[in-house]
Parts: sequence; C-alpha cells; structure tokens
Amino acid sequence: MKGLAVLALVVAGFAWGLGFPLGKVALREMEPAHLVLLRFVVAAAAGAPFAFARRETRALFRSPAILIGGAFYGAAFLLQFEGLARVSVTVAALLVGAMPALIALSARLMGERQTRLSWAGVAGATLGAALIAGRPDGASTPLGIALSLVSLFVFIGWLVALKRGPQPRSAMAIPAVTMVVATLAILPIALLLHGPPKLNLSAAAWAGVIGQGLISTLLATAAWQFGARRVGSATAGVFINIEPLLGAALGVLMFGDRMTAGLAAGGAMILVGSVAVVMGERGAPAAALAHDAPATPA
Repeated sequence: MKGLAVLALVVAGFAWGLGFPLGKVALREMEPAHLVLLRFVVAAAAGAPFAFARRETRALFRSPAILIGGAFYGAAFLLQFEGLARVSVTVAALLVGAMPALIALSARLMGERQTRLSWAGVAGATLGAALIAGRPDGASTPLGIALSLVSLFVFIGWLVALKRGPQPRSAMAIPAVTMVVATLAILPIALLLHGPPKLNLSAAAWAGVIGQGLISTLLATAAWQFGARRVGSATAGVFINIEPLLGAALGVLMFGDRMTAGLAAGGAMILVGSVAVVMGERGAPAAALAHDAPATPA
C-alpha cells in the first residue's frame, strides 16, 4: 500500500506541475479568474458523481471545515493565476518550492515541534524565495510575485482546514466535494471582476482549460489526498518539489523563459531547504510525528 501511496504522490506532483504551462497557454485568450472558474467547472463536473452519489459524501457539504477548505482552495488558485498572468512560468513554479517550508512553519505555529534542521531548511527556502522575488526575470512583475507568494499561504489554510474535517472512507469524497465548493466560491468573484467568461476559445486554449480541470485539479487533488494519508507528512512533503522542478523545466523548454543565475540559485535554495525541512521532520521525536501524521481512512 505504501508503494501505491508514493506513486499517487508522484502523480500529484507531476499533475500540479503541468498546471503552469497549461495555464499559460489558456491565459493568452482569457482573464485569469475566468480560467480558474472554467477549470474548476470542468473538475466539478467530473467529480460530481463522487460528490453526490453517497449519503456519507453529501454530508460533507455540511462540514464547516470542508466548506472553508474548499473556499480557500478556490481562492488560492485565483491568486496564483492572477500572479501567473504577471510572471513567467519558471518563476511561478520555483516559488511553489517554498510550500514544504511553509507547511513546517504552520505546523510549528499550531504547537508541533520542529528540529533545528527543519528550521534551517525554512530559513534557506525563505531566502531562496526572497532571492527570486528580488531578482525576477524580465517577464515577471513585483505584483505577480506577491500574488504568487500570497497564494501559497492560502493553500496552507486549505491544508489546515482539511486536517480538521471528517475523513470519509471514499478516497474521492473530499476532492470531489472540494471541487464543487471551490467552483461555487469562485463563481461570484469571477463574474464580479470580469463578467461572464468567453467561451469561443481556440482548441489550444480549451485543451489548456480541460487539461487543468481534469489533470491539474481533480486528479492532482485526489492523488495527493490518497498518498498523503498513507505516508508520513515528511515523506509527502518531498513530493511537492516535483511541481516546481517540472514547471520550471517546462517554462524554459516550452516558453523560452530565461534561467538567470539568480533564479537558479533561488530555486536551488528553495529545493534544498525544503528537503532539509522534511528530513528534519524525519529526525523529530516519534510523538511529534505521530501528532502530525495524516489520518488513515478505515
């Protein structure tokens, strides 16, 4: 079962990483809020059979933690893609590499102990993000970088909310319900900002939207939740780094992003710092790890 969980985490990392290039293609023809709305509509439509088929799953719509988590998830993607419209694919992807360090910091604020190695990793990843923000490439703006960074903190809110919610038996229950809740949360914001979305898009833009909805949203979320519940959080955190590595590589190869020395150094600091965080978790006292480990469904 652990091998299957690791495979699921690998799938999640690759699926999330594909979201950056797919999103950049679609953003050529639509507003960021419309892109996020349409990708979640696709994901919600695909997840609806899982969200409404069973009484246990329908009951999740009455859980405050799940409702808050779904709203946070949708808001995080809105912020991230408003940022992506203003930065290069490579910069957006590398900044996501700070997530394991942020998870460790949030765990400490909730009373969970961290080792010195973990704190060193947090410091390294933070300095790496600051280096990227301070020396962006020519395709990135300070506002885009700020929005990308803020979105990471909102994603942390989603993870914290999920920890406090119920844990149904079906692996698809929470991801499917999250898609529906996030769509309903995004809808009024997107309409207020830009009105109804344009639907007469090119085949390439629709491929980006549908690919994001099915692969980078529903599949990635479901795979992550399945894998993270069955391994320790330290192990799960390592696989977050697949996303920035893949996204940055595709940004350079497909979109002609320039990998400057500052970006390379900042990205390396983020990745090394994140690995230090999760390795530090491995060295934490057993009681602390047991407190942090995700619950396993019955």
